[in-house]
Amino acid sequence: MEWITKLWKKNPADRAEAKGSAELAGPAKSQLAQVTQAVTLEMDIAPNDPFLAYILNSPGVVEIEKIKLDSPALQKLKEAGIRLSVPLVSQGELIGLLNLGPRLSEADYSSDDIRLLGNLATQAAPALRVAQLARQQQIEAAQRERFEQELRVARVIQQTLLPKQVPDLPGWKMAAYWQPARAVSGDFYDFITLPDGKIAIIVGDVTDKGVPAALVMATTRSVLRSVVERHTDPGEVLGTANNLLCQDMPPKMFVTCLYALLDPVSGVVRYANAGHNVPYRRTAEGIQEMRARGMPLGLMPDMPYEEKQVELMPGENVVLYSDGLVEAHNTQGEMFGFPRLQELLGVQKCGDELISCMVDELAAFTGPGWDQEDDVTFVTLERAAAPDVQVLAEFDIPSQPGNERQALEQVAAVAATVQLPAARMERLKTAVGEATMNAMEHGNQYNPERSVHIRVLHSSERLAVEVTDHGAGQHIATAVEPDLDAKLAGLQSPRGWGLFLIKNMVDEMNVREDAEHHTLELVFHLTGGVQ
Repeated sequence: MEWITKLWKKNPADRAEAKGSAELAGPAKSQLAQVTQAVTLEMDIAPNDPFLAYILNSPGVVEIEKIKLDSPALQKLKEAGIRLSVPLVSQGELIGLLNLGPRLSEADYSSDDIRLLGNLATQAAPALRVAQLARQQQIEAAQRERFEQELRVARVIQQTLLPKQVPDLPGWKMAAYWQPARAVSGDFYDFITLPDGKIAIIVGDVTDKGVPAALVMATTRSVLRSVVERHTDPGEVLGTANNLLCQDMPPKMFVTCLYALLDPVSGVVRYANAGHNVPYRRTAEGIQEMRARGMPLGLMPDMPYEEKQVELMPGENVVLYSDGLVEAHNTQGEMFGFPRLQELLGVQKCGDELISCMVDELAAFTGPGWDQEDDVTFVTLERAAAPDVQVLAEFDIPSQPGNERQALEQVAAVAATVQLPAARMERLKTAVGEATMNAMEHGNQYNPERSVHIRVLHSSERLAVEVTDHGAGQHIATAVEPDLDAKLAGLQSPRGWGLFLIKNMVDEMNVREDAEHHTLELVFHLTGGVQ
């Protein structure tokens, strides 16, 4: 019985790609079909098998019975009854064997048979190699498509972790921009609205790019959000997050992060920096750096984070950004750099559209066809320019019982210049008197060395009175409606009406606090409002 056998090398990919017969063409195929029966025998040939070296160095037809080698592959061929083996070689690489067993006539193979087999091998080897390469390209294309689809899904998932929109705060303009260098990003930003009305603003950058950075980014965001639920002080937030991230941070990776806490009423921004780019503050005097010391997150546990604060005045803004902006290069290899960013922020051409201006400037610098090197992220925070506000009066009242009368009379005299209706004037006097008395008693503890500072402001739309004491970190309670029945029954103190009364006397009551002061802002709208 005669055999045509294909034997494949040890590479499983090659073997899988070349499944199926290498067909013979023309008279040769017809001639062999009359005297042989085709059988497929799959076999691995180890790279160190001496038979492999033998057939690579023995061109042409090989007579199996004449070979004496300690070879597992050769032994298997002999056991299968193979008499002749013809290597199929393409570009010096063995891609298969054409093997034949005994002739059906039991006669020996002739020189014509051997010549025919050599010609067949010459034709079959390139054809088989082309088939293998085509199959390999199909497999690789399918793998690339799967990978690209997975990256598209990963990007969609990552985008869901970013804020859907920026906070809408009266008197403030906030904007954000995020552009990954690859399908997924190590950059992130976040806004968290706290129960007291303050806004936590976070910008972070994970070392490296791509999928590993994106996974660390998602973890860091989750850790920071969980920490903010328990702590709000910027230094404490970064310190706690750092200790949590150090436990599981992959080797040679870390996160730079800027955490800022905005009080939208006072304009105070408290911040801490974990090795991130220094934010810039644009003021009337020029560009200022907001520096604070701290190590990146995930490097070393128990690291301290310096905490700073600034008060944004109307018309001022702050820019937070990742290094993908300043480290971008143009076609000449020049880097965008910090000086260029400072110069850009200092010019007036950007106006209110600061982010679009920075994006346009970056595009003009890098030129068309820019191969983005790193993720680019911006967050901008701007306090809206003040309307036509005028300070009508500003004075101090000594913290002594009864001086609230002096405060309300001085405020009433000033308010008379804006022709406040009589009913609203009475409400104003009641609110100012109650607020001043609370400030002297609770804020200043009736300490004669501490005065209550009062400021009266006026614009075309509002009249505002600011009452400031030296409460030094004491939290102002929320204005809660008192339980009248409990007070009349003696179950509660007859005191405690103050904030509730004030809130119902004015159109707006705003509270601001810092490390040294409390400020109660009493607002009357000059059009509409409480009558």
